[in-house]
Amino acid sequence: MHEMSLAEGIRQIIDAQAAAHGFERVTTLRLEIGRFAGVEKPALEFALDVVLRGSSAEGAGIEMIDLPGRALCYDCGETVEIADRLDPCPLCGSGKIMPQGGDEMRIKDMEVI
Repeated sequence: MHEMSLAEGIRQIIDAQAAAHGFERVTTLRLEIGRFAGVEKPALEFALDVVLRGSSAEGAGIEMIDLPGRALCYDCGETVEIADRLDPCPLCGSGKIMPQGGDEMRIKDMEVI
């Protein structure tokens, strides 16, 4: 379950930011997760609950924001949203597309006190 290692990485970032900026508690943590990131959100939520115990983010509200899959179509030249990496361009139907986004995962922001 790679969600546990993702949660541990998130805790490391939170700990580093708490040390750098001197906040005591994280009340809300917002994560952006791309459609193709391969993250199972329920598993990540469980892992965060376990990993954040005893940290400044213990009990913080977790908001997971879905980011769409995006691709560049070589035929029409447009950047389009796609639901699956193998989908054709929704504008022109071409199969000549290059995924351009949707595989990212990042901390968008945190509310702290």
